[in-house]
This record gives sequence, structure tokens and C-alpha cells, in this order.
Amino acid sequence: MNLIVAVDRNWAIGKDNRLMHHIPADMKYFREMTKGGVVVMGRKTLESFPQGQPLKNRVNIVISRRKDYKVKGAVVVHSVEEAVETAVEESKKCGGGIFVIGGESIYRAMLGYCDTAYVTKIDHAFDADTYFPDLDADAEWEMTKISEEQTCFDLEYYFTVYERVR
Repeated sequence: MNLIVAVDRNWAIGKDNRLMHHIPADMKYFREMTKGGVVVMGRKTLESFPQGQPLKNRVNIVISRRKDYKVKGAVVVHSVEEAVETAVEESKKCGGGIFVIGGESIYRAMLGYCDTAYVTKIDHAFDADTYFPDLDADAEWEMTKISEEQTCFDLEYYFTVYERVR
């Protein structure tokens, strides 16, 4: 299982249930990586999307504690374990990868199930209230790839891949 996230230099990922930036190349990278696969997210992440709609061309799995929560075009589950089981089943059907896409509590709960993290690192410190675990400080993770630094709207960023150390 994989996860994909964009973080600032403090591993911040958002504020007020919104992304802190809009970098078109990062959005394109996200689309290309997750298209045709399974994305796992929390309810608040789904509700932060335009019109609160699931992402197209992917199997959307939404974790919600609310037993009555329903979303057209998504599979709603009520635990991390149920999300993992459903994601594996759906991945076999669609032939695509599984990507955890947020938010903070879902990333933290599912990090132990993931072996690869695709992290866009933005060299800026944003005002934030939501954070991703610092993989650089975690001995279980090792950065295995890094792209050349790129710039967009005066923000320098680069794509990295972290692998779980076994």
C-alpha cells in the first residue's frame, strides 16, 4: 500500500481543511499516480474536494465513523481495518495501486500499512494546523528518490519517494 502527500518544510499539509498551496505540477503528479487505482481518505478530505465529490477514474474509499454516511460514487467504510480489506479487494478488481490520500488522522492511522510514500516537499513554511508525520525523523523510513528542484509561483519543491526499511 502507498500514500501520497504534499508537505511543507515542517511537514504541514493543510489549514482549515484546505491545502495550503496550488502547484499544478503536483496536482498532475497526484492524478497520474492515483488514476485507475484505489484512493483511501477520510470524510473531511472528501468533503474538501470540489462539490464534495469522489475523484474520477479511481475507486474512492471513504472512512467515516458515522454509520449513516453515504456518498454516491464512493465506498464508505467505518474502520481502518475495513478500509484496508476493501482497498485490497478493489485493487485486485481494478488492477491499480492503493494510495492513502489524507487527511492527518487517516495518514497516521494507515502509515503502518504502507510501504511506499510519495512525498512532494515544498521548501516553504506555511501557516498550518494539520501535519504529516516527519518521515526524515522516523528510522522506519528512508528517502530513496528525489527529483530535481522545481519552482512554481515562487515556491521551490521536489518529488521524493520514501520506502519502509525492512
